[in-house]
Amino acid sequence: MQELYTTRSEELSSIEISKVLRNTYALLAMTIAFSALVSTLAIKMNAPYLGPLITIGVYFGLLFAVEKTKNSATGLFFVFALTGWLGFTLGPILNYYLHVSGFEPILMALGGTALIFFGLSGYILVTRKDMSFATGFLMTGILVAFVAAIANIFLKISGLAMAINCMFLFLSSGIIMWQTSQIIHGGERNYISATVTLYVMLYNIFTILLSFLGGSDD
Repeated sequence: MQELYTTRSEELSSIEISKVLRNTYALLAMTIAFSALVSTLAIKMNAPYLGPLITIGVYFGLLFAVEKTKNSATGLFFVFALTGWLGFTLGPILNYYLHVSGFEPILMALGGTALIFFGLSGYILVTRKDMSFATGFLMTGILVAFVAAIANIFLKISGLAMAINCMFLFLSSGIIMWQTSQIIHGGERNYISATVTLYVMLYNIFTILLSFLGGSDD
């Protein structure tokens, strides 16, 4: 009887994990498409660059709203608001590279981002590797990199900007692996939270690759 109960619990857990994974990837695809649409509109409108302080301020406000509403349908609204905002702020950046370098660096950055995401996620899904051991390191690393990035807005040290970008690229890649691992091992049961984490990491990777390929260290 105990064995039957254990087997049934494992089956239900497996079904729930598959549902979270499926919902996460579906919502991630929709938010990326929505973000791309908003970016395109921003390019067409020739929207101005709003600066890092406004971009970050609104981002954290929407991120807070997502966290507070992630267990309700309202959370979906704020997910699209957040990803739409990031897409809008990406528009002026893409416009700059389109005028300076054309489509090539953008397409290469998109391809590189897709390759990194599918490669890292696929590795975790195939090997079922548990990345929970890296939680502290990744969270601390992101915090340190973010503080350094904020400081460099005022310091404007070119070499430091390159180092911070490399740090974000490494940490964002690690968090993609970590978040995927959290989902398949039952550590993440909320697909809204998982989607936002993966989206932001993809956004980081894309913009960093774009700055490298476009010849900018901003």
